[in-house]
Amino acid sequence: MQVTFYGAAREVTGSMHLLDTGESRILLDCGMFQGRRKESRRKNQVVPFDPSMIDNIILSHAHMDHSGRIPLLVKDGCRGRVICTRATADACDYLLRDSAHIQESDADYLNYKTLRSAMYRIGGELTGRRLTDREQKSIKQMLKKGPHALRVETIEAMMEKFHIEGVRPLYTTGDAEQALKSFDGYPYGHPVTVGRDTTCTFYDAGHILGSAISMITTERSGRRITICYTGDVGRFGKPIIRNPTLQFDRAHREVDLMIMESTYGNRVHDPVIDLKPRFREVLVDNAERGGSVIIPSFAFGRTQELLYVLHELYDEGSVPRIPVYIDSPLATRLTRVFGEHPEVYDRRTHEDFLVKGENPFAFKEIEFVESVEASMAVNRETRPHIVISASGMCEAGRVLHHLRHKIHNPKNTILIVGFMAQNTLGRRIQELGAAYEAAGRQGEAPVVKFFNKTYPLRARVVNLGGFSAHANRTELLRLLEKSNLTVKRIAVVHGEEEQSLAFADALAKEGFAVTVPRAGETIRVG
Repeated sequence: MQVTFYGAAREVTGSMHLLDTGESRILLDCGMFQGRRKESRRKNQVVPFDPSMIDNIILSHAHMDHSGRIPLLVKDGCRGRVICTRATADACDYLLRDSAHIQESDADYLNYKTLRSAMYRIGGELTGRRLTDREQKSIKQMLKKGPHALRVETIEAMMEKFHIEGVRPLYTTGDAEQALKSFDGYPYGHPVTVGRDTTCTFYDAGHILGSAISMITTERSGRRITICYTGDVGRFGKPIIRNPTLQFDRAHREVDLMIMESTYGNRVHDPVIDLKPRFREVLVDNAERGGSVIIPSFAFGRTQELLYVLHELYDEGSVPRIPVYIDSPLATRLTRVFGEHPEVYDRRTHEDFLVKGENPFAFKEIEFVESVEASMAVNRETRPHIVISASGMCEAGRVLHHLRHKIHNPKNTILIVGFMAQNTLGRRIQELGAAYEAAGRQGEAPVVKFFNKTYPLRARVVNLGGFSAHANRTELLRLLEKSNLTVKRIAVVHGEEEQSLAFADALAKEGFAVTVPRAGETIRVG
């Protein structure tokens, strides 16, 4: 029996590990790589094995860096089932369709820009001069229906006519819909057959709604081998969902190999108990400046947690009750998924809201923004307000437009509430903002580039680490030390190399046998 690590090995994104029992081949997650666009696209396009050989996929949770390449795998021949929790299956129904739509839209826009430039060049060659603004506008009108819509069929036909190679999405909405037919959702604690003589049982990982620690057991020559795949481990004491599981059934307590995440393997977050007071402090400070708060947020998990805490703060009357805009159609739909799964809420959520007949994610100041026109109206809003918008790492989505309108104003606050991967705009804003604050905000403001323009980063950048959905080093160690598991060996994954190596060192000092695999490396078990 062996495990080969194909993604999230000495890096954070692209989780994908192949378990080969000798009888069955089971994939643990199938996530997208995120970061530099060209590099990520290149890595996402390559599946390092024949998808048709996969018997089943075990999906730890719905985030794109764990689920995002499943439609590609199905399109390329995988006929296995996707085994996950019920909440994860429901979330993926929205997330994968949205991922496909984004890829299609990005490809269409890139093809439009490529064709437009080619037509400018061809027009210039034919006339022997640079095209006038009027002539360029005429070309744009030929390719666009209006300010926000492209004539996709016209663009495709003209690219073929001029023999221009276009960009294709990694997968289409049709591919995503086909892949979703393969999803099977199961409750926690229910053994599911995933291969010959091999079962998987899910335990709550406490990371996001539906996230799971997967216990995979297989019988070989009368001996049971158990592999624990933690997926992403959550924090203890956070609202809405339950804590990571510490008590496991007797059949799963002896673990031969634990594949363990290390996103924050060398960091310690702010205590969860300090989360709401610090959030309150940021909102009050911003209100005194008369500014607005822009919060880049993942549509699934982080947005709902922010709404929960804002609901508490507004009910307490401890912060100004300014408008709150959820500017993400996807977040709106996923908030409904949260509402459909109260069975996984923690006791506090039941006591504080459900028994009173209240929805934790709804109060009168919230407006869920659906249309592009409504989003543009929020951009023009001059009254103080809060915007929670995707994407969480500022790589795409409507949050970029809010940043474009607000980033230059020192009255405003950009609130970082989650992990920002290397080489993302969110990480640059986070690091440049911290350096500018450390220098006393003296001298020229740093600049960031997006939409092919540079913007001065004069808005205040505040990092609230307590909102992270990932366990920190102390909490990861707690999973090992306070649970009833006996772990023979640990493979550390899902962390930037520095974090993974530091966490592995901490584990070794605690007496664990540990390794940090590289991409493509194989570990034999049993």
